[in-house]
Amino acid sequence: MKPPRPRADAAGSTAPTRILDWHHPRVAELIRSVGAAASGPPASPGSSRPSDQLATLRRAHGRIAATVRPVYSVHDERPVSEVLRRGRGSCSQRLAVLESVARASGVATRVRGLRVDGAFWHARFPHLRRLVPEQVLLAWPEFRLDEPTHGGAAAWLPVSELFGGLDELSERRAGGFTNEGAETLFEALSRTAVDWDGATACAADAASCDLSAHVLADLGHFDSRDDLFARHGQTLCGPARWVAEPVLGRRSAGARPSATPPAPVA
Repeated sequence: MKPPRPRADAAGSTAPTRILDWHHPRVAELIRSVGAAASGPPASPGSSRPSDQLATLRRAHGRIAATVRPVYSVHDERPVSEVLRRGRGSCSQRLAVLESVARASGVATRVRGLRVDGAFWHARFPHLRRLVPEQVLLAWPEFRLDEPTHGGAAAWLPVSELFGGLDELSERRAGGFTNEGAETLFEALSRTAVDWDGATACAADAASCDLSAHVLADLGHFDSRDDLFARHGQTLCGPARWVAEPVLGRRSAGARPSATPPAPVA
């Protein structure tokens, strides 16, 4: 069976997948904690306002940031329920948790596949640069809200714009994302523009919000991250993941919030 082919008009879905296993009790508990429906069929289109959908996703982002410790796990296909059981995950895995919350609450998701230059992560591994792959496969989520947001013409909302339009985020003078400090890509979404297309620029006295120079290839859109990985594989091959995961899967990728966070989902 051939893997699915990318489509510019990938429809996305609210259905659970092997990775986005939102029917699992652990995922359902997280979903209930942010006020979304966790059982039964997803809400029908138009059953909730886009502002309510957006608020749920923003609350979920904050909850995930507080309860799932950032690490450098290399198993992109790990089910969301297992990420929650471990209480730690990579940016990719934490984004998958957010997608699960969205699908369970009736918001369809899809992903855009990007091949990003591995050198973008060199600052995080100053003594282990030879171990960083030349390219990293990034599954960048998009959410199908009931109406356009941020003045856009399309209803698909990239996770980059979960907390505002890119222009709005870039004007907050909060600095861009350099991948050099304790902050991870997942946390950066809530305060600054993360722009893979070169459409914005932060203030002149701040780090650039334009990350397009790090993009080596745009693979198009896929109905799910499962589809993307089925076609293009994960960043590392199986043997490499087997060697790297025991070390990187527990290595902290960022600072925890200063306030005491809620306990991880059991």
